[in-house]
Order: sequence, then C-alpha cells, then structure tokens
Amino acid sequence: MKILLTAIAPRRLRSKTEAADRLFDEYFERATRYTPCEAQTFDTEAAFLDWLDRQDRLPGRTPAFVALLDSRGQMPTSEEFAGHIGRLRDDGIQRVVFGIGPADGWSSPARQRGNLLLSLGRITLPHTLARAVLAEQVYRALTILARHPYHSGH
Repeated sequence: MKILLTAIAPRRLRSKTEAADRLFDEYFERATRYTPCEAQTFDTEAAFLDWLDRQDRLPGRTPAFVALLDSRGQMPTSEEFAGHIGRLRDDGIQRVVFGIGPADGWSSPARQRGNLLLSLGRITLPHTLARAVLAEQVYRALTILARHPYHSGH
C-alpha cells in the first residue's frame, strides 16, 4: 500500500523554512520506513481532482481510497486511525490519498469524491501545521500497526 499526503496550497504561500515544514519532513521520512509514501502539493482543488482522475485511469490501477481532512469529518483516536489504515491495507487497497483542502474548505464535488472525511480536531490549523500533524499521525498509525513502542505512553 502506498500513502499519499496531499495539500491544496498556492505556490505563493509555500515555504520550506518553517518549523512545521521541518516536522512534516521528519515524520514523512519516518513513515516511509514502513510503507511507500509520497507528498504532493497542488495550487487548486481542481488541479488535485484532475490529478486524482488521471492517476485512477492509469493502466492496472484501481481507484485510490481518498480521505479528505474536513472540519465535518470523523475525529478518530490514534488507535482508531491506525485500525482504519490497517483495514485498508488488509483489504488490498493499493493507494490511500489523504488530502488537506483549500483555505475555504472542500467543495461539495470534492467531498463526494472522497471515501472518508477526517478531522484533526475542532480547532482550525494553518496548512503547514496540519501537514505536520497529519504526517505524524500517519507515522504513529504505522508504528501502532507494526507494534513499535513509539505510541506507548504518548
């Protein structure tokens, strides 16, 4: 299973100097020790949806499982999040795409394209921080599934 961490963020708002970006890079790299991962950033929601459609049409590919981060989404515990990733893996899902939406939220068509809506909590986070939190939670989920002690006591 391959995990793709995606975000909608216009180029003018992207930087690689913030502490949150460094945290994202750290947890993203750690996650790749457990499963193939890829990170992608898009300028617009339309570009993201177009990319999804093109990826799903590649020969031999089944549609990706798409989990969109949205304030209306489920708020799982870390263990529940890990269980969900584990079930997707065990069901033979080839690609799981996690998407952090545009500043004004996902459109109705995008939410309909998603298989699952997830929320990182009831507070609103800046994109760079949401990316870091998502990467850490993916890493944490993978360590839970691998029975690695990282999660213990946290």
